[in-house]
Amino acid sequence: MLLANPSVSQLAVIAAISALGGAVNSIAGGGTLLTFPALLALGVPPVSANATSTVALWPGSMASMWGYRRALSGVERWALRLAVPSLLGGGIGAALLLATTDAQFRALVPWLVFGATLLFAVQGPVMTRLRARVSASPTALTERPLNPTAGMLMAQFALGIYGGYFGAGAGIVMLAVFGLMGLTNIHQMNGLKNFNGICFNGIAAITFALMGQVNWPIGVVMALGSSAGGYLMSGIAQKVPQAWVRHAVTAIGFSSAIWLLLSSR
Repeated sequence: MLLANPSVSQLAVIAAISALGGAVNSIAGGGTLLTFPALLALGVPPVSANATSTVALWPGSMASMWGYRRALSGVERWALRLAVPSLLGGGIGAALLLATTDAQFRALVPWLVFGATLLFAVQGPVMTRLRARVSASPTALTERPLNPTAGMLMAQFALGIYGGYFGAGAGIVMLAVFGLMGLTNIHQMNGLKNFNGICFNGIAAITFALMGQVNWPIGVVMALGSSAGGYLMSGIAQKVPQAWVRHAVTAIGFSSAIWLLLSSR
């Protein structure tokens, strides 16, 4: 059952947390690790919390995609071909979530949050290695990669399923997989990541909305809060030490996972 008629104070709390999540996303990513546990703490059932978070954060994904639209120059074929498994995987992941009961998902949630936090924690080292690879490749900024292979399409399909089902931490997994696929232009990789993110999140968001799993009062407030936080923070994002933000989000994520594990017993 969805949390009907949230109070003004509950909406104010989720707006503030969503604004913080949007700000964190603009600096280092990982805002979902703040907003999803907050929805659970407000009493939103796990499946609805995940569905509402997906729908609310999708406009931010669109904004990020727009910011990276020029980075897709030279990899248009990659974008179009990877979009197919992303859409299919996202639809399957959303269907799997809807087939999961709240009790089952509540049991999975601590481990999903823990895994996503672990992925977020290793994002810094992974990005450092990817950037080092770009610097070591003299053709990195002009290289046009080959078309994705069947194995690469299957990997993206699996990522799409995870993204449609839960999705937190999917971005860093995509960047790592793109690196293994042979891509070396970090800007193109980010562009592909954002493009495929709006694909599997978009189809999942539509599915959740059609199936009535979205708490719209909370979702709208979250969307406004995260957009405002991301916009206001974008001007000073480069001045804030990302390491501090990463450490804080990692600590919150692991703490949330422990809290969720203890509270599910």
